[in-house]
Amino acid sequence: MKKYIIVGGVAGGATAAARLRRLDESAEIILFERGDYVSFANCGLPYYIGSTIKDRERLLVQTPEKLNGRFNIDVRVKSEVIQIDPAAKKIKVRTNDQKIYEETYDALLLSPGAQPLRPPIPGINHPKIISLRNIPDADQLKHFADMNLHRTVIIGGGFIGIEMAENLRQRGLDVTVIEAAPHILAPFDTDMVKIIEKELVEKGVRIILEDGVQAFSDNDGTIEISLSSGKKVSADFVVLAIGVRPDTQFLQNSGIHLGARGHILVDEHLQTNAADVYAVGDAVEVVDFINGEKTAVPLAGPANKQGRIAADNIAGIPSQYKGVQGTSILKVFDLVAASTGSNERSLKRQQQVYKAICIHPESHAGYYPGSNQMTLKLLFDLKGRILGAQAIGYDGVDKRIDVIASVLRLGGTVYDLTELELAYAPPFSSAKDPVNMAGYAAENVLRGLTDGIAYADLPEAIAKGARLIDVGTELEYKTHHLPGAVNFPLDELRTRLTELDKTVPMVVYCKVGLRGYIAERILKQNGFSVKNLMGGYTSAKQQDFTVNEATSDTDITNEQKSPGIASQSILSFDEEMDLTGLSCPGPLMKLKLKFDTLAPGKIVKAIASDAGFFSDSKAWCDRTNNLLLKREQERGRVIVWIQKGHLADTNVQTGAAQLAAAKDNKTIVVFSGDLDKAIASFIIANGAAAMNKKVTMFFTFWGLNILRKPEPVTVEKYLMEKMFGWMMPRGSKNLKLSNMNMFGLGTKMMRQIMQKKNIDSLEKLIKTAQQNGIEMIACQMSMDVMGIQKKELIDGIQVGGVGSYLSAAEDANVNLFI
Repeated sequence: MKKYIIVGGVAGGATAAARLRRLDESAEIILFERGDYVSFANCGLPYYIGSTIKDRERLLVQTPEKLNGRFNIDVRVKSEVIQIDPAAKKIKVRTNDQKIYEETYDALLLSPGAQPLRPPIPGINHPKIISLRNIPDADQLKHFADMNLHRTVIIGGGFIGIEMAENLRQRGLDVTVIEAAPHILAPFDTDMVKIIEKELVEKGVRIILEDGVQAFSDNDGTIEISLSSGKKVSADFVVLAIGVRPDTQFLQNSGIHLGARGHILVDEHLQTNAADVYAVGDAVEVVDFINGEKTAVPLAGPANKQGRIAADNIAGIPSQYKGVQGTSILKVFDLVAASTGSNERSLKRQQQVYKAICIHPESHAGYYPGSNQMTLKLLFDLKGRILGAQAIGYDGVDKRIDVIASVLRLGGTVYDLTELELAYAPPFSSAKDPVNMAGYAAENVLRGLTDGIAYADLPEAIAKGARLIDVGTELEYKTHHLPGAVNFPLDELRTRLTELDKTVPMVVYCKVGLRGYIAERILKQNGFSVKNLMGGYTSAKQQDFTVNEATSDTDITNEQKSPGIASQSILSFDEEMDLTGLSCPGPLMKLKLKFDTLAPGKIVKAIASDAGFFSDSKAWCDRTNNLLLKREQERGRVIVWIQKGHLADTNVQTGAAQLAAAKDNKTIVVFSGDLDKAIASFIIANGAAAMNKKVTMFFTFWGLNILRKPEPVTVEKYLMEKMFGWMMPRGSKNLKLSNMNMFGLGTKMMRQIMQKKNIDSLEKLIKTAQQNGIEMIACQMSMDVMGIQKKELIDGIQVGGVGSYLSAAEDANVNLFI
């Protein structure tokens, strides 16, 4: 009778034990587990802490009793293997009561797992700094959350850190994630991970990037975290999620070979250098399936497969582990993000020549309700071999990445993706599935039919003289376009070729890249040099997101409830409007047209994809005597319920005198960036504020220069945006007079006279305006056109659109345009 010993349970060890029993009924199998739990769902721990999984017992995949009863396995918990002697084929075990004994074996399987990293940072041993690795850790963290400890800081932006951020935020905690790298979630490329970062910020999670922890200290029960940048962050408890190390210290003197980072070295059969000793799971170093290099990937899926393969080899069934490709997925609030294979960083590090495509297909047929756009990126070599893929969206992400991962595993190419026959019906997919579309796009690249250019490379192309062409419709162009682009609608392109110069290279783009590709084909076959912007305007806006400039609007609760409607019926509606795909002010314009013909009391449910519609819809309702019943953000969309004319029945005052008295606020549109006009604007504004009037100043186009910080601010910009910045004055101190500027001499004279006559400078007038509570709004559309980012504006400035300004103007009896 054979005797098999397994060190460590959870995924790899427990799987191997069960497989061995199925292969050898007569063998003696002993499984040693240092902790209390032999097999538990460690991937489910964050969701138990977040109360999504409410029954703690469901986390226990197998108990010692179940393993013994069903598989006749001798499970010994609270028993730590402290020494291995491969030559004598025996191990030394220490029990929970410190007794030590030995066991012999015929074959030994090592599945010790990994331990959370806890670097020697001052104060790291604080009792409220917890790493999440096992059931007791989860119990402790859930206890902290149940105690209403409101502020938590998560150190590390990996999978566990982000899952913890989501779950604790959903419980209502104030959550901050601190990541030392430039971005969270290392498996994703920068252009993709920004989508995830935006989702986190919009859901109220604060993210601090490129900053490390220097020290922890206790401040009267609160943990104060000192960062490398000098910042300090306070927390009621801390989740440490900065990575893991293999738990292999007990093997140091065993003769079993370990890698540079302490991982157990194994061959393709998962056997170590020692006879009859195998190893699996987080503690082993395996082969990267893509490039053949050694790697370690602590994922449950590979650990389970390794456990089965190792058991086969122990039982005499030849079996190979061919490597890990790192297929992974996570949920981030409403968003789903998945990846497989290599990313661009790893390919560049390996000096691998590769190509990339990025598309934005719908999750299912666009004409069937409920479709959501996803972003799908594919990496491949010059022969078409798939090297990696990443997908982010709200629906259908999992099955697309799984299909690509399967083709990759089988050594497939992008051409194979085009030939896949996948399940189709309108509620589930499109006749051309997103996987097929990715294959088609990659095939076009390899066959030379398209030259894609990444958004990150666009500034360099423009600097070298490329002309940026927007091939969307005229309405799309007016609503949104990239700075410096000129509009040549695709359907007019063939008739307007004479307006383009064949000696000037071009970059074309549309919303997602498809029409850009069609335009590229037209132009190339007419002798033009042209590239298509990968992913179009959608990718550009995704990549423009910057964590440090982001703000979150987490107010997604019910707004106000109509006295005549019970709360349980708020979700009912008379008509539904699909406003997705429209940008400001498109949703408001469609809303107005609908409500002009709607009977009083009727309720409209409107769904928009423009994020600004969340605030604009409330402002519109306040000014049109309609009642905003509810608004929410869900799966990348803004959903509002509005009742027609309800406020008119209850809240509108009658009589011209009453109306005039109510509208006593002042609004000023500051269009000019001239010094004298800016001074006049703030003098009037401060005068009105001194008379206890509410004042709103709306800065648009050249007026934005008044609000710019005087010092340079490091932000990523296109060449055209940079040129705007060079040409425009930076802040109030650099403004010129509208008349008699005289190369700056007139400006100096004006400032000297103002000082001599004891008139406040423009800078002091601005500061006084802020102290007086004057609301200053920077026009988002003008900022986009002129390439100005919020980070470049002085502190205390709001960013808004048409809805914000009109809302203020509606309550004003004075509206100045300067």
